[in-house]
Formats: sequence, C-alpha cells, structure tokens
Amino acid sequence: MRTAGVDLAAEPDGTAVAILTWTAGGAEVTGLACPAGDDAVLAAVRGAAKTGIDCPLGWPDAFVSFVGAHRSGPVPMDGPADRSWRRRLAWRHTDEVVRAATGLVPLSVSADRIGHTAMRCAALQAALAADGHDVDRTGRGAIAEVYPAASLKIWGLPWRGYKTARNREALGEVVDGLLAAAPWLRLGEHETLCRRSDHALDAVVAALAARAVVLGRATVADRDVARSEGWIALPAGPLGSLRG
Repeated sequence: MRTAGVDLAAEPDGTAVAILTWTAGGAEVTGLACPAGDDAVLAAVRGAAKTGIDCPLGWPDAFVSFVGAHRSGPVPMDGPADRSWRRRLAWRHTDEVVRAATGLVPLSVSADRIGHTAMRCAALQAALAADGHDVDRTGRGAIAEVYPAASLKIWGLPWRGYKTARNREALGEVVDGLLAAAPWLRLGEHETLCRRSDHALDAVVAALAARAVVLGRATVADRDVARSEGWIALPAGPLGSLRG
C-alpha cells in the first residue's frame, strides 16, 4: 500500500509531496519532493490509496452564503455583527471540532492568507474530479484533509516551534522524536531534507495521517456540512497503530 502526504502552499516553492510505501515491517519514504508543482501533487494522489492534504478543502458555508448575498447588496442581518457572528464566518465546523479536541486553532480559510492556498487546492480537486477520482471532502474519497501539527500533538510528539529556517534545531528535534516513536518508519535518503525543510516533514506526517484514515483510525465527519466545508481527519490512536 502507498499513502501520500501534501504540505500544500499557494506556490510550488512552499509545497512538499511525500510518498510512503507500507509493508508488513513498517513504512518507508520512497518519494519526497520540495518544491512541488501541480503535476507532482496530482501524480501522488493518483498513485496512492489515500492522500492527506494539509489545506482546507472548502470554506465555511456561512461565509459562502454571506459573500453571495453581499454581492447583490446589503446583507439582511438577523442579529448583531459581533465576535460570535464573525467566528461563524471565519471557521468551519471541523475547525471548531479540532479546537475543542486539541486546543489548536486552525487558520481561518476565509480570513487568513491560507485562503490563497485553498484556491489552489480547489483547482486541484477539480482536476482530480475531471480525471475520475472521488474527491469527497469528508475524507472518504481519494484525499483527506489533515493537520500535521495536531497529528504530532495527538501522538505525543513535539508539534510547535519548528517552522521556518531559523528553527532548524527544533525541526531536527521533531524528526528525532518521530523516529524514536516509530522505529519502523524509514526516511532513508530523504532524512536530510526532512531535517532541512519543515514542509518536507509535514508532508511525511500528512502521509502518516492518511494511513490512519485508510485503517479507520481517524475521526470521521460528524455532520453533513463536511461535504461542502471539508473535514480535518485527526488520528484516533497511537502512532504505533499505523504499522498495521
């Protein structure tokens, strides 16, 4: 079995794609690319049983309705435009579930710069659908939305402070922790890149999270709204359970 992971950015330079090949003995990173263009992302999805993508797969339904109504003129309001009202526009149901479960707050796809990445992701979903792939945003199809930092935290590993080049030492500590917790995971020739690029490491973690989805060891969508907004699949078991 192969699973893939994508740390998606708006441009190829910040995008990484990882391929994990699973055997009875564990998993090996058999492909890792950073930067990665659309062709590399699409090829990874086509060759994997499941691909974990670190990017929102949709926007909050309330936000989409609000913008559509605003296009035609003043939006009818049924209450005050307060913080709770803005929160419903900024975060999806799955974001609130992740917040409650992990204490982490996902970036708002409608109010943060990750919206640029989500636009690219929407185009990739369209390309996959045109190619005959099921892109069910609940994670039941070819792709699943994942959150590497939350996955690391759930697995009891270092999960913050390792982003950007100035935090290279912290990144190395995350790699060390991952390999110690999963001695069955072989990074091989790609270990150097994982220690140099947080994008590369996040892609590997995304591929591990995709394995949890395949095995049924991840949270599943609890509302129909996930079909339009997307759903973040959180691992529901220890890292060692992925070995199978």
